[in-house]
Amino acid sequence: MPVSEAMVQDIVKEVVARMQLSRTAQGAYHGVFADMNDAIAAAKEAQKKVRVMTMDQREQIISNIRRKTHENAEVLARMGVEETGMGNVGDKILKHHLLADKTPGTEDITTTAWSGDRGLTLVEMGPFGVIGAITPCTNPSETVLCNCIGMIAAGNTVVFNPHPQAVKTSIFAMNLVNEASIEAGGPDNVACTVEKPTLASSSVMMKHRDIPLIAATGGPGVVTAVLSSGKRGIGAGAGNPPALVDETADIRKAAQDIVNGCTFDNNLPCIAEKEIVAVDSIADELMHYMISEQGCYLISKEEQERLTNTVLTPKGLNRKCVGRSARTLLSMIGIEAPSNIRCIVFEGEKEHPLISEELMMPILGLVRAKDFDDAVEKAVWLEHGNRHSAHVHSKNIDNITKYARAIDTAILVKNAPSYAALGFGGEGYCTFTIASRTGEGLTSASTFTKRRRCVMSDSLCIR
Repeated sequence: MPVSEAMVQDIVKEVVARMQLSRTAQGAYHGVFADMNDAIAAAKEAQKKVRVMTMDQREQIISNIRRKTHENAEVLARMGVEETGMGNVGDKILKHHLLADKTPGTEDITTTAWSGDRGLTLVEMGPFGVIGAITPCTNPSETVLCNCIGMIAAGNTVVFNPHPQAVKTSIFAMNLVNEASIEAGGPDNVACTVEKPTLASSSVMMKHRDIPLIAATGGPGVVTAVLSSGKRGIGAGAGNPPALVDETADIRKAAQDIVNGCTFDNNLPCIAEKEIVAVDSIADELMHYMISEQGCYLISKEEQERLTNTVLTPKGLNRKCVGRSARTLLSMIGIEAPSNIRCIVFEGEKEHPLISEELMMPILGLVRAKDFDDAVEKAVWLEHGNRHSAHVHSKNIDNITKYARAIDTAILVKNAPSYAALGFGGEGYCTFTIASRTGEGLTSASTFTKRRRCVMSDSLCIR
């Protein structure tokens, strides 16, 4: 739904009113500091209190975060769209409700035990301490809130260096987290940040002696920086997820699922379908259903060229195009599309820049394959070894298995829209930090813990 000027003013008034209520006695917002060193020091003091809290006490904080996320879902969604210009309000509201309901909390922290003739051994999950987190502008409040639930459940506190294009939204989300802690009898500053995050503040955070773990959610550059920091790093980087469709698939449903996944929040999720690889015998049928039933606009060769020159620059993606609707993108190249249009489609070779590049826009290029093996080869090439996400539409178990082994991604969605991977219409928990590059996969509270072994020799075995 388009955001009118009147709606924006109402949102601003509501947000300002809520943030006024979030001020501390000193007049500053909860967890926000001028200097990164001060933010880390405050988080370190808070962590001393969090680490000795019972699991029930931590869970009360988590419950408050969930409640506040539900209550503020629309405010956060509108703030994110207004501040970044990316995505759409309706889908962002859904994402906030999803993370509030399905992000694991303290139930993810478990203990393993062995007992026998020589005594009892426990392996427990303990906190790292203060975690440094870098968050993107594509899912600013979603990533902050999701990270906080898992990190605090594990007994940590967290210092964020959010994307500068989404700092207001990120700070508002952190205010909610600190309020949730205070209301549960916990400390302030369980989530901290700086007023003006920069590359310099990020560097301070990554090098600071009191930050043992860094979790980065963003592009390949930020993940590479984290992995070069000398600290333990969790890197949630880029993907270019292909959707493979073979001749056994329900083609009509595949068209619906692929377009629904691709257009969700204007293709901002890193797991979303970015291109299609279709077996030749069903490619025309698939394209027909996408155009005739799923609101897709087929662009000509000449329009492809104009679109390529618009969305891609010598320095990479045109930021003004990321997360914009299909109709907005088409208007940028002089096409006034009907109101039902939600995705741009065309057919091309796998090397086409609108296919081989991860765009984060509702643009779907279709690559034709002569058979299933050819489709797998092309899909693997297009995924670029990110090992992030991939999708397949097939009723052939052998084909699905072959594809899964070849693509080797952290996420593989079968016969469903991509968002099913996050528990939205599918089973499983939600996360907005998917660490394919460093191997953790879909992160949760247990990801942010250290394993500790406690051994009692020749005692406490009472069998």
